[in-house]
Amino acid sequence: MRLIAKLIAVLAVLAIAVGTWAALEGHRRFTGPGPLAEPITIVIPKGAGLEAIARRLEANKVVPDRFSFMIGTRLRQVVLKAGEYEFPARISAEEAMRMIAEGRTVKHKLTIAEGLTVRQILAELDQADFLAGKVTKMPAEGWLLPETWVLSRDDDRAELVARMEKSMRQTLDELWAKRAADLPLKSPEEALILASVVERETGLKAERPMVAGVFINRLRLGMRLQSDPTVIYGLSEGMGVLDRPLTRADLEKPHAWNTYVIDRLPKTAIANPGRASLEAVLNPARTDALYFVADGSGGHAFAKSLDEHNRNVGTWRKVEKERKGR
Repeated sequence: MRLIAKLIAVLAVLAIAVGTWAALEGHRRFTGPGPLAEPITIVIPKGAGLEAIARRLEANKVVPDRFSFMIGTRLRQVVLKAGEYEFPARISAEEAMRMIAEGRTVKHKLTIAEGLTVRQILAELDQADFLAGKVTKMPAEGWLLPETWVLSRDDDRAELVARMEKSMRQTLDELWAKRAADLPLKSPEEALILASVVERETGLKAERPMVAGVFINRLRLGMRLQSDPTVIYGLSEGMGVLDRPLTRADLEKPHAWNTYVIDRLPKTAIANPGRASLEAVLNPARTDALYFVADGSGGHAFAKSLDEHNRNVGTWRKVEKERKGR
């Protein structure tokens, strides 16, 4: 009996020793530097459970083994989140767990350029392969704010469009409240439409208030805007580009966007303007100019009278002719 008791005591001590060693080793493997030799990006799919995540990390050598990762995660009672994660070399299993639990996903920057049409923006979203879902409802032209968006893998395209619409409405409301007092614009929607025309007329930020000032002057006097981009928008069915130069027949063709024909703003915006164009329209330059034409250097020459404008047009045509002759 004494021998059996001694044997049991020895086995108990051994069990405690082994258990203690296992706990210490598991802790070391969980908190110490991991086996990952170089950074790696891994996607944790939606709906993946702890074991599936642990197996994926083990297979990619992010953690030493899945068991210490699973035990450590359960003891800390955290919830792991789906997403795309970039793990640095030698990351510990504990830090990998914290990254996933805190949702520290890889961030993708998507820049939507100013002056694109809705169709062009949706095409860019389709080409962004890290996004998910489809946009089933076409947004109204002009109501998507162009800017740089910071996104995560599998962010929904339709939700992003909704965020862009919300940002545009907030920006427009903010700037409308700060508008000049004597503008011939009846609503924020009219300001948006005119800003889209300004956006398409010039790519120079410093020039936008002057271009806006010309259009504001023309609206005050009841003059037609006579803007080529409005004609192109109608002819291109909302794409905003033509594969050929405009003709005189194009300028005379009646449609709801042709400002050579209609005595008002276009039916809708012709592009999605940025903040600078909205600001320019709502606080335009004070000028007597009524006309502008390209000057050959990327900007425009402005004129107060038709005679002056015709001379500027002649200069521009001379520049064009010289370029074609080279």
